[in-house]
Amino acid sequence: MKAFVLHDPLWFLALAVLPLLVWLRTRRRVSVLVVPFAAAWHRPSLASASRWPVGLALTGLVLLIGALARPQRVEDKREVRSQGYDIMLAIDLSSSMYAEDYEKGGERINRLQAIKPIIQAFIEQRPSDRIGIVLFSGRAYTMAPLTTDHDWLAAQLERVKIGLIEDGTAIGDGLGVALTRLEQAKRESGGKRQGAFVVLLTDGANNRGALSPAQAADIAKARGIPIYTIGAGRDGRVPFPVVDEQGRRVGTRLVNSDLDEGALRELAESTHGKFFRAFDVGTAEAAFKAIDRAQKIEFQSKSYLITTELFVWLAAPAATLLLAAALLSRAPGSTGAPARSRLATA
Repeated sequence: MKAFVLHDPLWFLALAVLPLLVWLRTRRRVSVLVVPFAAAWHRPSLASASRWPVGLALTGLVLLIGALARPQRVEDKREVRSQGYDIMLAIDLSSSMYAEDYEKGGERINRLQAIKPIIQAFIEQRPSDRIGIVLFSGRAYTMAPLTTDHDWLAAQLERVKIGLIEDGTAIGDGLGVALTRLEQAKRESGGKRQGAFVVLLTDGANNRGALSPAQAADIAKARGIPIYTIGAGRDGRVPFPVVDEQGRRVGTRLVNSDLDEGALRELAESTHGKFFRAFDVGTAEAAFKAIDRAQKIEFQSKSYLITTELFVWLAAPAATLLLAAALLSRAPGSTGAPARSRLATA
């Protein structure tokens, strides 16, 4: 934001003196002319050369007073550090995510439908962070690398659906890919990865993959990367949709929910993260809000003022005009005496 101010505005009171100076000058005595009533014949023009020194001097004085008032341009600068966290979201897409043990608006929805808008809200609340997404089921792959383009990330998240990957629950592989992505964009201090963490969202126990959750936890612990784990869904028997060969829903059946809560809790605590249980939409939202508060950088903006002095743009022409007035007042023919001499001769 830019603003123009006067450092010493009281100098403008001196402008009131200028009309007094002009009035006093017009009161000076004028020598008597030889030819009677010659003064009545002469009507000097405002632009006559005899008036230039006075006009230049007055203009120069006005500019000089303006310069003494010290006009300034003040610019308010705010500097905000752009450093943030690097976050990888590891999302389970196993077929068990079809379980409809969540409700929204009085209707049953599956676990992925319940979690996706919560993930999206989490991303929107962290505009200064680089966020990436790893999807896993029977195997794991990177859907989105670390990015600050959260609009693009939201578009990719909309495309996520169950069945994109062969079925299974490879939690260890999902964490391994997420940790690899964080390693590729590392910021280290003392051998530890700085400003990074993983959020693991799953509804089952590890049953596939080359890397076990315990091995992934050891890697994360060695690199100083916390893992926050969220167990989705309810325990026991939960409603599950039944579809025919054409993929059309034909009914609902009850299936067992097999979340290994103990393993997820141990995984989080061993890496200095935290475990959350998301029984419903409310507890899922609370889990992501708790992670947001635990791993949040409060940026402090630094504000300072840049002041540019503008008096030189008035002082320089003021000095030029005053000098020109002084030179013209000393030049021959500038006082009006030669004119009176010519009239006397006539």
